[in-house]
Amino acid sequence: MGRRCTFWLPKKKRFCAYPPLPNSELCGNHTKRSDDTWIVCSIDPSHTVLESNLESHLKRCPLLKRKTSLSLQPFYQKGINGGEDDDDDDDDVTSELKRMAVHSMSTNQFIELIEKIKSVHGLMCKDIRESYVVPETCRVWMDQAINWKIPFQEKHVIQQASILGNLEKHGVLKAPSIDSNGEPIHSSADSSNTPAVVEFGAGRGYLTQSLADCYGVSKVFLIERKSYKLKADRSLRQKESLMLERLRIDIEDLNLNAIESLQGLPYLAIGKHLCGPATDMTLKCCVGEGVAKSYLRGLSIATCCHHLCQWKHFINKGFFKSLGITKDEFHAITWFTSWAVDADHGSDFADTTTHNEKILAEVDMLSNMSATERAVLGFMCKDIIDAARFMWMRDNGLESDLVKYVPSNISPENHLLIAKR
Repeated sequence: MGRRCTFWLPKKKRFCAYPPLPNSELCGNHTKRSDDTWIVCSIDPSHTVLESNLESHLKRCPLLKRKTSLSLQPFYQKGINGGEDDDDDDDDVTSELKRMAVHSMSTNQFIELIEKIKSVHGLMCKDIRESYVVPETCRVWMDQAINWKIPFQEKHVIQQASILGNLEKHGVLKAPSIDSNGEPIHSSADSSNTPAVVEFGAGRGYLTQSLADCYGVSKVFLIERKSYKLKADRSLRQKESLMLERLRIDIEDLNLNAIESLQGLPYLAIGKHLCGPATDMTLKCCVGEGVAKSYLRGLSIATCCHHLCQWKHFINKGFFKSLGITKDEFHAITWFTSWAVDADHGSDFADTTTHNEKILAEVDMLSNMSATERAVLGFMCKDIIDAARFMWMRDNGLESDLVKYVPSNISPENHLLIAKR
């Protein structure tokens, strides 16, 4: 193997793969020039350019072309689902700022916030039940999809099956007929009667792939702001009479009503592990003011990354205001949720409702909390955030539910918001 550039790439956690220049340890891209400096591209901060080349680079930056193309699309409307901040502050609050705010609390402030969390959780989160459901129509698909040599793939398949099972249990999906081999039978008539599927934060699109394989669909819209390899698109496009559109756009900027091929159609909105504010933006996109609500047939969102939630994006700020919880306390609650993945998620948390009282009664200050105590508090905060979302859905005319769709040892991010019109 030939020599490689010795420049370390922190984001990729490896050295540069290009060959170095003669008589140098670095390649041409990373050789420092005495008369020039590398600066961050003002269009796309993910890469850097030489300061002397900046002007010409800005005219041909790949992201510029994509942004220009996107801005011309009828469904692009900057910030339509972004929400508003009471303080007219458009900046997101970083995790570091959240951490600093928590550590700057006095003992009394911290204890008071813990008491608020305990009280709200006791009132609002007792009925979050476990609902791990594997529908009969998914069993053969699961056996075929799971590669037992790749444990993480097995976990994803289990999660996908339970999301579909809960949709069927909630009356959003209709179970197809099963043949003698246990495989679902799909006809063109069945597909034409099913709603279109809009997957938010679709990633590679494997949740939609499982839905199409097990239940049959006729129209699919995959919403994702990033570009991915190894997508399910190729397999989906091979299905007869299935129309697929992939829209590379941030959910914050998506006007769902302006997608021409979706207009007038009933649709099912789904999302698996929608990180932080993406869940709130999706809810606003599908159910918010001005949305053609009559076309939404059902909705299923597996929430994720509650520590990234932002006050300005959150869909139900009124819920926290009514409880006397401030914007800063909300951000502290979101920061606590990161502790839910810091400890073992087995039998210790089988009944957190009874265990919480004992543990949190002993908490005096942040520095005195054990890993288990932090995890319990983190799970409580995750429950509260999703309970507020569930209440917003219910208040907006949806027959809604909030369940734990897989055991926490499969994924600690196991909350599923589900609703039907």
